[in-house]
Amino acid sequence: MNTVTDYAALLRSGAWFQALPAALQASLLGLARLHRLRNGQRLFARGDAPDGVYCVLDGAMRVGGLSETGKEAVLALVEAPHWFGEIALFDGQPRTHDAWAEGNVVLLHVAQQPLLALLAAQPVHWRVFGLLLTHKLRLTFTVMEETALLSASARLARRLVTMAEGYGDWKDRNRRLLHVPQEQLALMLSLSRQTVNQILKQFEARQAIALVRGGIEILDIGKLRQLAQ
Repeated sequence: MNTVTDYAALLRSGAWFQALPAALQASLLGLARLHRLRNGQRLFARGDAPDGVYCVLDGAMRVGGLSETGKEAVLALVEAPHWFGEIALFDGQPRTHDAWAEGNVVLLHVAQQPLLALLAAQPVHWRVFGLLLTHKLRLTFTVMEETALLSASARLARRLVTMAEGYGDWKDRNRRLLHVPQEQLALMLSLSRQTVNQILKQFEARQAIALVRGGIEILDIGKLRQLAQ
């Protein structure tokens, strides 16, 4: 069975973890534990007490919320090697959203109290967690602007480009295959599944993507960026 150190190279493929001082990387790996979830299992719910930060190592986490009528809003599909859960690290308040496993998932978990103790002993490291938080804030503002100003087609193209680029957390590489169901894309963009399917078929006709079993293959990210204008 894999251990935390077996995932060190994967963690360093992410821009945020890669930029951390070596001593802080080692400290986080020393505090971390592996956490496994089955498909559909909930990690935490809106209102739960904070329990630390997580990084996706395998599989994906669906982050969102449910209305009183049961309607779901998906904010993000978090994949490796992305970190999440840092909001509650700063304010100590309950979780803001639900997090569910998409497929079988392996997470790296750094518990709240040991991490706070580390930051109390070395407060200079608060800044790097602030950068993790502000990166998410920038993405949120971008999504808000796109929702207000762009067509459904351009919004979908931009979301595919953003996912292919690892939400800006990968350096010098793009992912070719996106393991994201059309239903999840529809929920993320507040569109119907039928609308998403129609637009994706248009992108496929332009040879920007190919619809494959279980996801979307990026054939020409340059064309996809043009469609996002």
